[in-house]
Amino acid sequence: MDKKTEFVLHTMEERDVRFVRLWFTDILGYLKSVAVAPTEIEGAFSEGIGFDGSAIQGFARVFESDMVAHPDPSTFQLLPWRGDTHATARMFCDIRLPDGSPLFADPRFVLRRALDRAGQMGFSFYTHPEIEFYLFKQPIISGQVPVPADQYGYFDHTTTSPSVDFRRDAITILEQMGISVEFSHHEAGPGQQEIDLRYADALTTADNIMTFRVVIKEVAAAQDLFASFMPKPLSAAPGSGMHTHVSLFEGDTNTFYDASAEYNLSKIGRQFIAGLLSHAAEICAVTNQWVNSYKRLISGGEAPSYICWGQNNRSALVRVPMYKPNKSSSARIELRSIDSGANPYLAFALVLAAGLDGIENELELPEGAEDNVWALTDKQRQAMGIKPLPRSLGMAIDVMEDSQLVADTLGEHAFEFFLRNKKAEYDQYRSVVTEWELSKFLPLL
Repeated sequence: MDKKTEFVLHTMEERDVRFVRLWFTDILGYLKSVAVAPTEIEGAFSEGIGFDGSAIQGFARVFESDMVAHPDPSTFQLLPWRGDTHATARMFCDIRLPDGSPLFADPRFVLRRALDRAGQMGFSFYTHPEIEFYLFKQPIISGQVPVPADQYGYFDHTTTSPSVDFRRDAITILEQMGISVEFSHHEAGPGQQEIDLRYADALTTADNIMTFRVVIKEVAAAQDLFASFMPKPLSAAPGSGMHTHVSLFEGDTNTFYDASAEYNLSKIGRQFIAGLLSHAAEICAVTNQWVNSYKRLISGGEAPSYICWGQNNRSALVRVPMYKPNKSSSARIELRSIDSGANPYLAFALVLAAGLDGIENELELPEGAEDNVWALTDKQRQAMGIKPLPRSLGMAIDVMEDSQLVADTLGEHAFEFFLRNKKAEYDQYRSVVTEWELSKFLPLL
């Protein structure tokens, strides 16, 4: 028995843990959970917990349904909102087949495989997400526009808004669970919040994002609020993204940093960005996987609609921040397209794969765009070689379907299921008559 397993078993006894929730994620990014009694945990570490994989989105077909969840002891944490008496804990799981082989459709495995490929090239991949979301007043009534929890805006400092207590309580719980928070503030939309998680390796960050969503919703419910990670819940307000800062390290050396280069951006960093730009349209159906995602991407503001990069340009898809220009460990690039409601395992795997492809093929980085790309005309963008991101989920699906990089990164089963599910979602969306259509055309036609 290794030290991590011994620590879990000792902590469970010491803290009187009565329930352990085993967490994993389906292909679409929905969190799944099974509660296990403490007496079963030692066996779960050695043999796993069996379940019917055919009932989980994208995991298996009926005739190959047996799956085994193997808890990762390094992810053990108590759930603070469940109280100290008769405590509840959680662990993330890796999903395997009964013969012990990994389930290729497990999103955690998809990311692990991408990280292994980076490791073979000598790289470690780190990410830092800025997670935006909305707080609404209860009750939430299906089909009706939700009411924001407040009417404040970007960086507003208030004493009366429920957002202040909410962010304090949420951050307290996150830090009790070992999830470090770097910043928090009110965002631009009414009721919109942002909480930024500290840099960590991509797998830890993806686990943290899944935990973050649970914590945010639990704290909101306890305060009679509703938290939503929907990309664009309000027509007249900004959407919610998850701007993600990424960097590659070789040991303790940040490979994106070059003190003598423009923007201190190394050749490897430039090639990584070139890879992101080259494959941006192909990975869009995963980084922005919902029909609603494209309401955010075409709405302007700080949501990117065009495939370009810049240093101090928040309308660009990729930005090179210069917060600490003389600190090599802080060199990073910022991808601004990802939704806060995306599956973080798949999204990070594809971002990494696209960047590594740029490095492997030594792709040339085009000229940066320092103008507001939204303010340019179509002809000006064309002259600069700036192409648009897909304008709808349907367009994103069409591009992804022909992508060898996405197919190789996700694996055949996950790739095919994801495409099939997204096509069904888009077909269903297109058949719905909206309130806008009724109000616009019913009185006239």
